[in-house]
Amino acid sequence: MKQILNELRQQPLVSLISIVGTALSIFLIMLVVMLQQVKVADFAPESNRSRMLHWKFASIRHTSWGEDASSNGPMSSSTIKALFGDLESAEAVTAYKSFCDVSSAALPGETPIAVKMKATDANFFRVFDLDFIAGEPFSQASFESSLPEIVISESVARSVFKTTDVVGREMLLDLVPFKVTGVVKDVSRLADKAYAEVWVPYTTAGVDRNNWNNGHMGLLSATILARHKNDFPEIRHELDRRLAQINTTMKAADGFEFISHERPYDQETDVATLYANLNPDMAKVRRSSLIVYAILLIVPAINLSSMTRSRMRRRIAEIGVRRAFGATVSRITLTLIYENLIVTLVAGAVGLLLCVVFSWLCGSYLFSVSDSRISAEMILQWSTFGLAMMFCFILNLLCSALPAWKSARTGIVESLSGTR
Repeated sequence: MKQILNELRQQPLVSLISIVGTALSIFLIMLVVMLQQVKVADFAPESNRSRMLHWKFASIRHTSWGEDASSNGPMSSSTIKALFGDLESAEAVTAYKSFCDVSSAALPGETPIAVKMKATDANFFRVFDLDFIAGEPFSQASFESSLPEIVISESVARSVFKTTDVVGREMLLDLVPFKVTGVVKDVSRLADKAYAEVWVPYTTAGVDRNNWNNGHMGLLSATILARHKNDFPEIRHELDRRLAQINTTMKAADGFEFISHERPYDQETDVATLYANLNPDMAKVRRSSLIVYAILLIVPAINLSSMTRSRMRRRIAEIGVRRAFGATVSRITLTLIYENLIVTLVAGAVGLLLCVVFSWLCGSYLFSVSDSRISAEMILQWSTFGLAMMFCFILNLLCSALPAWKSARTGIVESLSGTR
């Protein structure tokens, strides 16, 4: 440590440029990582993303359409029940409208406000852990009876009622009276599956009136919560069996059949899937990410290596003395790499701190969301620190290994005479 501090003091400008360059490199690459992580990391109200499987859209074709033709979109309630009802291998399954509707909310006689409404089933609040500050979700009995009950966010409660103590009161949603059963903390748009401002039973939202393809397709998506991530193969196997049975019945009845396209998808695959009618190529997605990471590491490493070489050139005489006293090339090389690694880790910590602060202050621009509910839980994951450490280690090897090795291999006489 004394040696490192001495070197930093002797070449303050080069040292400052090295630290700032390394910090900016880690800052940039961690921004890219956070942009990806926030889509797959566990955070409330999607705290169990690592245990979730999604079936957002279905693909269906008719025997008369040909092999390449298909209809793609959300599913009907009858398909949801046939495919996901009483799924034995899962902890819970929820069905919900695949997108939010813009609705009006108000008290009778008052000016309405626009709210984002999501139609769900009762299990939605088991799969997604919305934080209730008052009341509770609507029950399964209320859902099955199509009772007009509603869960609202804290901001909607304050806008409509001027308070959050509103459990049991009524409000108008699209001019229809709904009874408030619970109030939850506001949900960030980054939790795209759970996000809404009000939640109602989909049995009250006319979902069953919007079906096509003989009632097989509709407006609903499904999310499965596994007991453990290791249960994914068993869940997929059970769904494959059910899908085969459904297809046999459908083909005989009206000539339709579903195409699975390797569904259901885990969180990472669901985020990366752009087209419902194509199988996701996760190998290509991961390869593209690795290429981006490599570019973000190699380019600054090339620039930093020249500065590392400059610092080590001043230590040629020291290296010659150590060689004369029996130090091996490998021992000197590892020592130089280790010293540079400490400097890199310090700079990396600065870069990570800059990344976190920037994400916190500018999250709405960085993540392209129009709200400011960016919590520390979203951007600070253990994997984030682990990746930052790994990138520091790789960057250190890229910018210091070759200069250290060349310096350590310099002949003893040349080192002591300062001719190299």
